Amino acid sequence: MARARRKGRQRFHLLEPDYERPLHKIPEETAQGILEKLTILYGEQEARIYQAEVLRLMKVYYAHKSPEMIEFERDFDANNRFTEEDVILITYGDLLHDDRMSPLDTLTYFCERHLRGTINTLHLLPFFPYSSDRGFAVIDFEEVDPRLGTWEDIDQLKSDFRLMFDGVFNHVSSKSKWFAEFRDGAPDFQDFFIVFSTSEAISKEHLKIITRPRPTPILSEFSTYSGYKWVWTTFSPDQIDLNFKNPRVLLKTIQILLYYIRRGSDVLRLDAVTYLWHELGTHCVHLKETHAIIQLFRLIIDAVAPVAALITETNVPHDQNITYFGDGSNEAHMVYNFALPPMVLHAFQNEDATALTKWASSLDQVSKTATYFNFLDSHDGVGVTPVKEILSAKEIELMAWRVIEHGGFISYKDDGDGNLSPYEMNITWWSAINREDADEDDDFQVKRFCASRSIALALMGVPGIYFHGLLGSKNDAEAVIAEKHTRSINRMVLDYSSLKEGLNNPESTTYKVVNQCGRMIAKRVKETAFHPNAPQDVLNLHPAVFCVKRTCQEAGQPLLALTNVSGDQIVVEIPCSTTGIHCNRFVEILSGDRRTFETDKGFNLQLTMEPYDVFWLTPAK
Repeated sequence: MARARRKGRQRFHLLEPDYERPLHKIPEETAQGILEKLTILYGEQEARIYQAEVLRLMKVYYAHKSPEMIEFERDFDANNRFTEEDVILITYGDLLHDDRMSPLDTLTYFCERHLRGTINTLHLLPFFPYSSDRGFAVIDFEEVDPRLGTWEDIDQLKSDFRLMFDGVFNHVSSKSKWFAEFRDGAPDFQDFFIVFSTSEAISKEHLKIITRPRPTPILSEFSTYSGYKWVWTTFSPDQIDLNFKNPRVLLKTIQILLYYIRRGSDVLRLDAVTYLWHELGTHCVHLKETHAIIQLFRLIIDAVAPVAALITETNVPHDQNITYFGDGSNEAHMVYNFALPPMVLHAFQNEDATALTKWASSLDQVSKTATYFNFLDSHDGVGVTPVKEILSAKEIELMAWRVIEHGGFISYKDDGDGNLSPYEMNITWWSAINREDADEDDDFQVKRFCASRSIALALMGVPGIYFHGLLGSKNDAEAVIAEKHTRSINRMVLDYSSLKEGLNNPESTTYKVVNQCGRMIAKRVKETAFHPNAPQDVLNLHPAVFCVKRTCQEAGQPLLALTNVSGDQIVVEIPCSTTGIHCNRFVEILSGDRRTFETDKGFNLQLTMEPYDVFWLTPAK
């Protein structure tokens, strides 16, 4: 069974295309599928014109593939694109500072020394030249920000890790060459953006129904060669939305997407993809054209880069979020499980896993080739929109107030009716879980923190952890004041020498978090029951316990992962009729201990769990 692991030259594309080989032949079924998606977007006549260009881009990409890569892909098993071995670290390229090295070199140095045996994939947040939004206002899609390093630095990371790049295709920086060409009146770029002559061009009725992720105006004014123009800016006046109704914008995006794969991207994150297509008179989210574009990307990747994967970033209510799986085989290979962070936080705040258990019970296996990306923290905050149909407004309000009590902030969005509503909670995961001024032992807080992380590691899918979550970083309130941005609370740049001191000091919180969470991850990646395709059953055993049963596909060996989300000692009864496990002797995977539990005559287990205990139990042989 071939797994998605590449060694040596198989990990790298050719620097120059090899046109001495015959051009790759695109399967007719793929070519027809591309035509169908383009027809949805542009009509049949235009679709036939641009289909040829899409096929050309695919063949050019394929000419850059090494023979070793092509050979590897012949035996590639898409069901094992992701396995239990996959854990993703989310990080900016410059969160570590060292005067002797570039930021990317410093990151490489850290990862090579501290992540082996635990994390195998790095999500490098936008590392391109940018003008704002911490990288998400891209000036040049094809260059590495010289303040971070070079493409050679990316290659060095690629030598030891799989990589995830961001496709920030919804918008470009107002300082980008594309937008400069538009302002200069260049004919080829006049339709690259969504342009209006006045700020009143969109009626108030249409404005009210457009879904807004930010409180800033949807149209921003710029002087141009032909006078003042108003352009669509979903996220900020510095982030100019691209006009995908122009087929040349789509073609340029496909070219960049394939370029990222050539430069080392194993996973392509489609940022803010839900806002890709604009249509007045609609909410301008989740439109059929947006799904058609993602399906087109999937067709292209499956045909010429089958080892690569797409992940969609759609911070929306859960039921809408999972529509980006498509039918499980034709859209995203992974979808951010956006409801998970607020649901886990809610459980630990209330010391009650009831709501988390009920929601997690609804998570079904999507397909053998698609799964969830299970994360708790990221470079942004903890979004509340994904749980607005899961938790009540009162529960969300109380959760937000507790975040404020823990030193965090609340970001708001425009509802379109003149009102603002909570959009996300800005706080580090450590500070969300632990109150800094609480009269608690440090080890107790570390245990609570690691218990919260265990849930994302146990659930069906691929787990991810943000750099500051890996370290157990506390709120950086000073950065919020200095940068006047609430998201800065979770984006502090660390001095590497100071970090090393913490990592080498057994008494420091950093040392304890990295070692305890690291041991948990090291155990996780060796258990085939945590394969994304391994069956999952969420068990309702006790209000304070989140329990998930995973079962190894090949051996049929069950694994019970239990987390006490409370600060109390509890006794949990596990009915054998529920688990199908008829024994009382287990191996506790995290400690390696063999444990025998009390049972009644029906082999119903009696477990005593101390505050924030985590047990991963599998029947002893």
